[in-house]
Amino acid sequence: MPKINRYEDISQIDREAKKDFIDRHSPFVHCETEAKAGETFTVKVKVGNEYTHPDDMDHHISGIALYNKDTKLAEATMLAGALGGQGKKGNATVTFEVVLEKNAEIVAQSYCTKHGVWESDPVSVSVA
Repeated sequence: MPKINRYEDISQIDREAKKDFIDRHSPFVHCETEAKAGETFTVKVKVGNEYTHPDDMDHHISGIALYNKDTKLAEATMLAGALGGQGKKGNATVTFEVVLEKNAEIVAQSYCTKHGVWESDPVSVSVA
């Protein structure tokens, strides 16, 4: 099983290089905390908050997956060059449209071709 890396509170980290490494690999989930059962619910996932990630052939974000607890809801695959290619940096961003039927714990995972799987903090969504 691959190691899953998690975001750390970068305000507690002293070295700028470590902040950069953690932030640019971590997925951040942006969505409302309430949804209506059976209706489309929008979840935006952005990899990196303050820092951008390389988009090189051998080092890029190749995918973002969205989960409700242990159930995969959606997945997006990106090829090297999707953010401009060699020497470019950017934030891989995906907007998912999902349908929830009951309360959810939304978690995103991003995959860096060089540094593995990174997981977001969960976002609780209550469904009415």
